[in-house]
Amino acid sequence: MAEQEAKKEKKEKIARHPMPEQAPEVRKRNFKEVPLGYTPETAMKEAERCLQCKNPSCVQGCPVGVDIPGFIKLIKEGDFKAAIRNLWTKNSLPAVCGRVCPQEGQCEGLCIVGKKDKPVAIGNLERFAADHERMHGTGELPPKQKPTGKKVAVVGSGPSGLTVAGDLIVKGHDVTVMEAFHKPGGVLVYGIPEFRLPKEIVFSEVNFMGRLGVKVECNAVVGRTVSLDELFEQGYDAIYLGVGAGLPRFMNIPGENLIGILSANEYLTRANLMKAYLFPEVDTPIPKGKDVIVLGAGNVAMDSARTAMRLGADRVRIVYRRSREEMPARAAEIHHAEEEGIEFFLLTNPTRFLGNEQGRLTGMECLKMELGEPDDSGRRKPVPVKGSEFKMDCDLVVVAVGSGANPLLTQSTPDMKLNRSGYIIADPETGKTTKKGVWAGGDIVTGAATVILAMGAGRKAADSIHKYLTFGW
Repeated sequence: MAEQEAKKEKKEKIARHPMPEQAPEVRKRNFKEVPLGYTPETAMKEAERCLQCKNPSCVQGCPVGVDIPGFIKLIKEGDFKAAIRNLWTKNSLPAVCGRVCPQEGQCEGLCIVGKKDKPVAIGNLERFAADHERMHGTGELPPKQKPTGKKVAVVGSGPSGLTVAGDLIVKGHDVTVMEAFHKPGGVLVYGIPEFRLPKEIVFSEVNFMGRLGVKVECNAVVGRTVSLDELFEQGYDAIYLGVGAGLPRFMNIPGENLIGILSANEYLTRANLMKAYLFPEVDTPIPKGKDVIVLGAGNVAMDSARTAMRLGADRVRIVYRRSREEMPARAAEIHHAEEEGIEFFLLTNPTRFLGNEQGRLTGMECLKMELGEPDDSGRRKPVPVKGSEFKMDCDLVVVAVGSGANPLLTQSTPDMKLNRSGYIIADPETGKTTKKGVWAGGDIVTGAATVILAMGAGRKAADSIHKYLTFGW
């Protein structure tokens, strides 16, 4: 017993290995990935820090239930092939999750090592296992069960849809993913910038699905080109809806129609999916302000601000009506933004936009705020400070204050119940909707959330769909 405790103490004293990164002054003007990844030696050393707990709390914090101690042990032993295969049993997108999951509030937040020291770098190790397989692997695929003859349509190729597709294809079902855009990946390709999640990573994960047998149809706007009932008529036995929450939300304040104000959805879609950052190699137009303001303080706001800096802005400011403690973005994203020179104007709320005679944005009028009592979200409600009005000059504003339910499909499916906000009503444990044979999950059910939570919903729905195809509703 004493020897075991000594081993634990020794492991806890190994310092966490930071991920090497591009220097801020260099990366702020390029779109290359910021973190550079672990070497095999660093990954194995970091894996040594894991205590291999008998009842690992880190797994409880993972929405898809990855066997975290299991894959880390395999990395420590240098068996990288076995490590990625262990990950694949629970996670269809490990290279994505290793980069964009909020590990600090999930698996790493519950890591026992983190009680006395910094937690084990679970996300960095997951990324390493996936990247090593992509660059050095044999291309061997996980085993598949015999074909069942059942057909499943997955609407939307974001994280929840890809999870459902990956889970059901290995169970022997025929899976077709239908994507409205011209490229698969959903929010992973239109919303998350190249410097945080390179598109070649996403396409590699999608290609992995294709090698497993998943069919992907792009430019397929289900709800417009084909209805859910028509999909059933075409022979599909079950349908999963993972269409996201991509309806832009604005502030609804005076001057919002001035030239130079756009939603984060449009801004990031132009920059990411449509590759405006590669101009003139790619000729997608995108506004390039010199004095840019981003409204909001979530991950989307950080992505928008850091994109604006890389597109040549002289100054980029984030304006948020609450304090730093209430900022919903990941701590790592806030830290990276600050390193890159993004300024934060907190407890500040815009009241109207100002423009010139040509209808172009020239500035923004704001009020200072102070925090009052908690509101429905549990956060302290911002209250205006009387007489604190002031102006901020700007030539571009990106509104990143959230998004709403995508209505394209739901409007054409009247026999499927929605809540008052337009999101699909689905059982949180199974993903079943009120329409027989139809499941839903991710942001179209919960509202805008994280990649891994969408994947967790996909995992539950895939299990339920498999039971339905095997035993009936």
